[in-house]
Amino acid sequence: MSKHYRIAVIPGDGTGPEVIAEGIKVLKKAGEKFGFSFDFTTFPWGGAHYLATGETLPADAAETLKKFDAVYLGAIGDPKVKPGILEKGILLKLRFDLDQYINLRPVKLYPNVETPLANKGPEDIDYVVVRENTGGIYTGIGGVSQQGTKNEVAIQSMVYSYAQVERCIRFAFEQAKKRHSKEAPWRGLSAEDIAAGKIAQLTLCGKTNVLTYVFGLWERVFYEVAKDYPEVKTAYCHVDATTMWMVKNPEWFDVIVTCNIFGDIITDLAAMTQGGMGTAAGGNINPEGVSMFEPIGGSAPKYTGKGVINPLAAIGAAGMMLDFLGEADAAAAVDGAIAKVTTRMDSMAAGKMGHSTSEVGDLVAGLI
Repeated sequence: MSKHYRIAVIPGDGTGPEVIAEGIKVLKKAGEKFGFSFDFTTFPWGGAHYLATGETLPADAAETLKKFDAVYLGAIGDPKVKPGILEKGILLKLRFDLDQYINLRPVKLYPNVETPLANKGPEDIDYVVVRENTGGIYTGIGGVSQQGTKNEVAIQSMVYSYAQVERCIRFAFEQAKKRHSKEAPWRGLSAEDIAAGKIAQLTLCGKTNVLTYVFGLWERVFYEVAKDYPEVKTAYCHVDATTMWMVKNPEWFDVIVTCNIFGDIITDLAAMTQGGMGTAAGGNINPEGVSMFEPIGGSAPKYTGKGVINPLAAIGAAGMMLDFLGEADAAAAVDGAIAKVTTRMDSMAAGKMGHSTSEVGDLVAGLI
């Protein structure tokens, strides 16, 4: 009997429903080719739902989503809603309530996609960022005193426990192992590393020279966990140095692991180096529970209904979903199809692709 997966779909706002429709199209085609099927259930949560009801999420949203195999998210954001309401009330709340403690961001430059980095190509930009997703400064620990006066004081604290750091770092080591094999060692390793049995590199991105308490913990845990992964080479970069190397020598990176706020920032830089938000996909991962997959870009309301938005990021997120559902061959087929389709597109920018949104989806589906 073929496998059957239950997927919760949150199309969201703006162009979210348009790109999600193309992702579902590709998922269905992958299922036909590789022998599995889907049951999609759509939920209306987003800006329009909030404006109509005053509710960001129903109280039982997390418990409802736990009944599914995965969540497929379009984009959340409505210019009619004050910034922060939807982001905190939907995105952050789901991450916290579903304990999606990893944000996984592949950084991959596809063929024929323009990068602002001079003399860099697909062979140079191909790495993964593992961002801790439920701790740190985004948990909102802090407060405000004398708000609205010239004596106002605002505090927001970066707080991490050993357990939070350890599970994130261990996931990153596992990702480094998964990406490579001894038969195909990572191109950035030296001959000496390969001779020593190293197959991958994991870089800790931190700020140990200033944030000594928090990143003192991260660094200690990093090297403790590293003892369990002798096949993975370890490296360390301050976050400011990381951004410089991401621009100058992105080929140096294989897998990067970092805290919540640093990961949020460097993955936007990474998206630009891979050609923009049009191809940037991501996953909010709970390895023991329900994970949520989404394109990294926003809802792009000005393009709503015009059929010009690039769906490749949403399709890439669908491919990531397949991988985490255990359908590795299907996920590889989706990624390979995307790589072929980019060679047929004029640009990754909305309205400049040389194809409509649905035509791009048709091209990917047809190449699986």
